[in-house]
Amino acid sequence: MFAGLTGWHLLIILALVLLLFGATKLPALAKSVGQSVRIFKGEVDEMKKDGDKGDKNVPPNPGDTTDNPKPNV
Repeated sequence: MFAGLTGWHLLIILALVLLLFGATKLPALAKSVGQSVRIFKGEVDEMKKDGDKGDKNVPPNPGDTTDNPKPNV
């Protein structure tokens, strides 16, 4: 995904961020991004737990039975 990025690219991106937001707003921006990532990870973990619980109670698909194999023609 970021295979083409080099050190110069990252330095230019950092300079643009500094110009856009200013040095005084960067700590607040980093804090809000960190909180957002933490909330996102919590929601993903909760969805995984809910998905694991739901899989055990799902009845098998009637088409998945192997009691009546199809004849070879």
